[in-house]
Amino acid sequence: MSWRVLALPPLPLDVLTLLFDDDRAEIVVPPDRTQAAVEALLPTVDVVLGDWSHSLHVHAPGPRLAFVQMPSVGFDTIDVDACAAAGIPVANAAGANTTSVAEWCLSATLALLRKTVEADAAVRRGEWPQTTLGGRELAGSRVGIVGMGSIGQALAGMYGALGCSVRYWSRSRHDEAAAGYAELDELFATSDVLVLVVALAAETRHLVDARRLALMPPGSILVNGARGPVVDEAALAHALRQGQLAGAALDVFETEPLPAGSPLRDLAGVLLSPHMAGSSSQAAMRIVAKAKENLVRAFDGEPVIDVVNGVDPVVRRRDGG
Repeated sequence: MSWRVLALPPLPLDVLTLLFDDDRAEIVVPPDRTQAAVEALLPTVDVVLGDWSHSLHVHAPGPRLAFVQMPSVGFDTIDVDACAAAGIPVANAAGANTTSVAEWCLSATLALLRKTVEADAAVRRGEWPQTTLGGRELAGSRVGIVGMGSIGQALAGMYGALGCSVRYWSRSRHDEAAAGYAELDELFATSDVLVLVVALAAETRHLVDARRLALMPPGSILVNGARGPVVDEAALAHALRQGQLAGAALDVFETEPLPAGSPLRDLAGVLLSPHMAGSSSQAAMRIVAKAKENLVRAFDGEPVIDVVNGVDPVVRRRDGG
């Protein structure tokens, strides 16, 4: 009996079928990319392949669903607690975009410090601000990393290799990291560059608020490669207007796409990016490979890997009753 797989990535059915080809899988897609269409199909499928654009969600899993595979590292569009209560394992593609996100954070840091975007715009206008933009070197900077999973550990090595003093905070200690640990408020208060790569959870929502932004040294910069809601955007906009921060690089936002009325669009010294930090061609292929490997494991009765909600990793069909 085939497994009915609801595929939510924003790709045509023929492409999804080609990428996740398996004789045991019947790939279906929503008739339109709406949450209502997803919820109408959920009771009819055995497996969900999640949406890497993070637009479509799985809330109530229903009586038939047996497994959710996110083709991304993030899984905040899945109600993992509801799935756990129903005995449904939820897995992600851990580590697949580590290099991609880490490189984006580093490149965004350099772009802010060296005024790369402003320089490009000035030259296009016919100007030549060779000595007036005020670029700064990264070497010798104090870098704070919030989150020390695989991305944070990659960043610690990258910034350290460029001559930075690197410290970190995370919800658990990582003594193997190439960085020293600091309490969160201390990290804010002593970082010239603060990089966010922490997972979104109840305790990290608006982790970066007005109080913590006020702790940051004058002239410091913020780089968010995590999730938009980790930052209170109104507080960040205020801190930028007041000159508390020299700049910010944001790949993620509380609402995506970034609304037309967002004050972040009009602030100087802000680099905006369309949630593309993890979107390199190499990362995409690793994500597809990891997701397909886990689907095959599920179909074979083998334990799936990278389960994020603590459920038995052996996927078992549910009767839908």
